Amino acid sequence: MSQVKIAVDCMGGDNAPGEIVKGCVNALKSDNDILVLVGREEAIKTELNKYKYDEKRIEVVCAEEVIENDEVPTSAIRRKKNSSMVVGLNLVKDGKADAFISAGNTGALLTGATVIVGRIKGVERPCLATLIPTEKGPSLLMDVGANTDCKPNYIAQFAKMGSVYYENILGVKNPKVGIVNIGIEEEKGNTVTKEAHQLLKETDLNFIGNAEARDLLTHAADVYVCDGFVGNIILKFGEGMAFTLFRLIKKALLSTLLGKIGAALSIKNLKGLMKEMDYSEVGGAPFLGLNSLVVKAHGASDAKAVVGAVNQCRTFIKNDIVNKIYEKM
Repeated sequence: MSQVKIAVDCMGGDNAPGEIVKGCVNALKSDNDILVLVGREEAIKTELNKYKYDEKRIEVVCAEEVIENDEVPTSAIRRKKNSSMVVGLNLVKDGKADAFISAGNTGALLTGATVIVGRIKGVERPCLATLIPTEKGPSLLMDVGANTDCKPNYIAQFAKMGSVYYENILGVKNPKVGIVNIGIEEEKGNTVTKEAHQLLKETDLNFIGNAEARDLLTHAADVYVCDGFVGNIILKFGEGMAFTLFRLIKKALLSTLLGKIGAALSIKNLKGLMKEMDYSEVGGAPFLGLNSLVVKAHGASDAKAVVGAVNQCRTFIKNDIVNKIYEKM
């Protein structure tokens, strides 16, 4: 793989800039990318001074403003031209970076990415896509928060983009696509899902019809599509459920001597399961449908999640997903 340049918003997210910078340094340990750290220069360099790293592969671009999570997206992007988010997006737009990662304000990132980076011709709405663990391997869920209100044709486009992404990232030819719905019967759902169902039946996709939320965990389909309101609720509920289950299992195992022995014997398997369920292993959710790659990292991203997001960018760029979506649309 040829060298790529990935810009990272060092001021976005709950753990910025410390964990973001640490993750960038750790990400240098594999491959040969150049990472462009965007944000308040003094704060970034203070963090960098804590580590030893290849200085030829780290660039710092100063951006003194920060878009906070409680700011209105459109006005924040318009007013804060020197924010780490806007500067980073412009690096991608101008071809000075191949991808941009941010754990900051999701709405602002979507607005900025759409306005600055721009949509692929034919794409009406970019969407957030994320891999979710199932008992038979990962499935792709989209949209998970970019578009809370959707028209039927948006959902049909999500399916086309998701099919391209899944086929090229996971290596599954002609992946199965389903609509998240309240029942598997064709007549179930609201007006939007019913119309989207009909649109998808008319495509060349491997469309299997409706899927209930519980089907997501059994891998009934490879790609699941829905509006961003439903997708975000599923995603956040899944994260919370996973952490709660692990806490309950830990509490039950450590409550008795026999349980403690069993926990000690099965610790390797439990760690493997936790790794599969850990959002930080995925790194972030790419916005599909843009002219260049923009990745939304989890707001609580730590260094491990940043490494995951950088690795995700490498895979995305290596597989030329943007151009393949362009061809599909």
